[in-house]
Amino acid sequence: MAEDNNQTTGGAEGAASGEEQAQPQFSLQRIYVKDISFESPNSPAVFQQPFKPKVGLDLNTTSSQVGEGLYEVVIKVTAQVSHSESGNTSFLAEIEQAGLFRIANIEGAQLEHTLGAFCPNLLFPYARECIDNLVNRGGFPPLMLAPVNFEAMYAQKKQREAQASETTQ
Repeated sequence: MAEDNNQTTGGAEGAASGEEQAQPQFSLQRIYVKDISFESPNSPAVFQQPFKPKVGLDLNTTSSQVGEGLYEVVIKVTAQVSHSESGNTSFLAEIEQAGLFRIANIEGAQLEHTLGAFCPNLLFPYARECIDNLVNRGGFPPLMLAPVNFEAMYAQKKQREAQASETTQ
């Protein structure tokens, strides 16, 4: 009977170690700025009038596999601020904030969700801080961007894709 228990235990250990190998793995390897730009085309005239900003914000994310289990995710943030009355551009700040992620044993829709929502959520605070720093160095008051819900953006994107596929069928 002792032999039966050992065989069962050995089988369970073998199954457990096989399960451990299949566990999802996720790690952030590096966060970096891929591209950065700041323009203030109407300086110094823009500083001679009261600052009444009208903010336009454009946000885009992309991802690509750059190696075995290695993915680059990029958030592109473009903030264009113009004078609310004259319409003249006060400044344009753009950043491509990127991250390198090692991802294993995550596939299909779960991988797509990780790259489209989870990774951008990790990167956005860095992009936000960088935009704020750029704007401040340009001589303007800080531009405090509100947090972004990438989960909701991802869900909306999937919904639009589903609607588009329904209309083409």
